Amino acid sequence: MKQKQTLFLVEVAVFSALAYLLDLFSGFLFSRIWPQGGSVSIAMVPVFLMAFRWGIKGGVLTGFLFGLLQFILGMSQIYHPVQGILDYLVAFALLGLAGLFAAQVKASMQDGNKNKWMAFVIAGTFIGSALRFISHFLSGWIFFGSYAPKGQSAWLYSFIYNGTYMLPSMILSAIVVILVISAAPSRMVQFADVSKKTM
Repeated sequence: MKQKQTLFLVEVAVFSALAYLLDLFSGFLFSRIWPQGGSVSIAMVPVFLMAFRWGIKGGVLTGFLFGLLQFILGMSQIYHPVQGILDYLVAFALLGLAGLFAAQVKASMQDGNKNKWMAFVIAGTFIGSALRFISHFLSGWIFFGSYAPKGQSAWLYSFIYNGTYMLPSMILSAIVVILVISAAPSRMVQFADVSKKTM
C-alpha cells in the first residue's frame, strides 16, 4: 500500500508538470488569439489520464497543482485575486471530476468492451471540460466584460471567448486520451482497487 501511495504522489507531480509544459507551449503559440488567457491545447490530457487511472482524488489533485503552477510561475493572466482563483485553481481542479467515471472505464476495459470504455472516457472528458468552461465563463463574465465589443453583452462575450478554445481543446483531449489508453490499457486497470478507494 505504501508503494502505491508513493507511486500516486509521484504520478501527480509528474503529470501536473507535464500539463504545465504542454500548456506553456500552446500559450506561446496562441497568446495573440486569446490575449486574456486560454489556448487550444492538449494540456488537459495528463489531468484526465490521472482522473481515469486514480479516480477523482488523483484528477482533482493533479488539476489543482497544474493550476497552481500556472498561478505562481508567471504564465497566468491575473487581474483580480478571485478571478485568478476561478481561472486557475478552481477551473483546473474541476477537470479532475472526470474521475467520476474511473471505475466504469476500468470495469469496461476489464470486460474487453472497447466501445463502452471509450464512451465513458468521452463522457468524463466532456464533464471535466464543461466544468472548467463554466469556471472560465463566470470569471470572464464578471471580470472581463469591459473587453466585449460595443453592443455585445459581457456574458455573451465570455461564452464566445472561452468556447472558441475550450471546445476544440475538449475534442483534442478526448481523442488523445483514447489513443494513450488504447496504447497502454494495462496501465489503466493496474490499480482498479486503488481508484475505487481514492474516489
